[in-house]
Amino acid sequence: MPWHPLRVDIRCVLAVATVLGMAALILSLVKVTDVSLPPRTKYGMVFDAGSSHTALYIYQWPADKENNTGIVSQVEACTVPGPGISSYADDPTKAGTSLKVCLDKAMTVIPAKQQKETPTYLGATAGMRLLREQNSTKADQVLAEVSKAIQEYSVDFRGARVLTGNDEGSFGWITVNYLLQTLIKFSFTGEWIHLPAADTVGALDLGGASTQIAFFPGRTIEDNSTQALFKLYGSNYSIYTHSYLCYGQNQVLKKLIASLREDNVTSISHPCYPKGYQMNITTASLYDSPCIPAPSTSAQNKTLTVVGMGMPAKCRSAIQQLFNFTACRPNKTCGFNGVYQPPERGQFYAFSGYYSVFHFLNLTSGQPLSTVNTTIWDFCYKNWKELQEEFPGQDRTYLRNYCAAGFYILTILMQGYKFDNQTWQNIHFRQQVANTDVGWSLGYMLNLTNMIPAEVPSKAKGQKFVFWIITMLIVGLLLALVLWSIVALTYQRQFANYETIL
Repeated sequence: MPWHPLRVDIRCVLAVATVLGMAALILSLVKVTDVSLPPRTKYGMVFDAGSSHTALYIYQWPADKENNTGIVSQVEACTVPGPGISSYADDPTKAGTSLKVCLDKAMTVIPAKQQKETPTYLGATAGMRLLREQNSTKADQVLAEVSKAIQEYSVDFRGARVLTGNDEGSFGWITVNYLLQTLIKFSFTGEWIHLPAADTVGALDLGGASTQIAFFPGRTIEDNSTQALFKLYGSNYSIYTHSYLCYGQNQVLKKLIASLREDNVTSISHPCYPKGYQMNITTASLYDSPCIPAPSTSAQNKTLTVVGMGMPAKCRSAIQQLFNFTACRPNKTCGFNGVYQPPERGQFYAFSGYYSVFHFLNLTSGQPLSTVNTTIWDFCYKNWKELQEEFPGQDRTYLRNYCAAGFYILTILMQGYKFDNQTWQNIHFRQQVANTDVGWSLGYMLNLTNMIPAEVPSKAKGQKFVFWIITMLIVGLLLALVLWSIVALTYQRQFANYETIL
């Protein structure tokens, strides 16, 4: 009988298929290891309870952490309606109620099954520090009410507290350096790189009631009260930081009005307010802060009339009088008011009030100091009618204050912190870095993740990738051979029947 291409030894094919099947079975049983599943995402929330307003920030990070510190990113930000919680000192229940709008929003952002394990914090800053100085009982009542409101939600509430000024400054420093990746960054090789402290940048924060400076000085810090020590991503840091209470923007502007007032005179000539602007203010509202002690001759609820003059030279001089630039011990370097400060070094990021004022004045693009000076002076020369026509939608309170705020920023940076014509270019005015708000709250969250245990990654039985590929190839080849054998056998039988008929 002549040979035919379909006449094959099916037994050989089946033998090969059997061998391949056994090989696939053996590979499927060996090299079985524990394979880590992708880490869960964890969430955290921080209320930034400032002197003028409160904001809620929602953060997330992988459950398995890098050297015990979370790789944190911002998910959502929510501004709480109304003023800061310290404003509710006489009706503390409203402080708690005010938070509920943002808490409701947070519950739509964080997955329901993870809300109970979401650590939630409230940090209050200079507004509450001042209230605590005035009346510690009222301050405690406000904190109790905001705590009660947060505890009504299904979250892991870790407490509400008043931050110290140095905490606020150092957490702001952590935030900006984390976002700039000067603490740690992910390399193209897939590894985390820890950078030296000398590569970090300084942080300049201007709030409503206080202002902070923080930076790595590159030398021994001579005053321990200005030193902050902490550990992040396995590295230890020692930075200089100081907070000047009563030198936040709102408090300084009120101190300025008080300094311009003459005894028993009901009219105040204000060189920083635009010419043609006029407002009334009561002595009760002017002297309602520990930052501005009331004179002994002051009568409560007396109405004062403040008249704008639009005189930039006198405005600058009046603001400079609010500082003491000479009170410094021998052989010491100081900022102002006799506070020790090592010489500033490196790059600085200025945010919060610094950015808000300079953004309005269009001075956040690295303009030279001469341009900054000229811009502020020109703005201060404009009368009230001109300003309203040029900025029709701008809030009247903010608009009247930009001249004084601009000169205040120049004064504190140049004469207070000792920046000069050359180092001015080292200051970068920013609201966000890497699409994340710059402030103390992210640094607070990063620092607190050191105390949040890392989860053990979930395990699953599996093969190493290379063995999985080999197994799949053998199984595929096995299936192809079996199918080919079936087809060949079918054709072989048909051909045999055809020969028999012939």
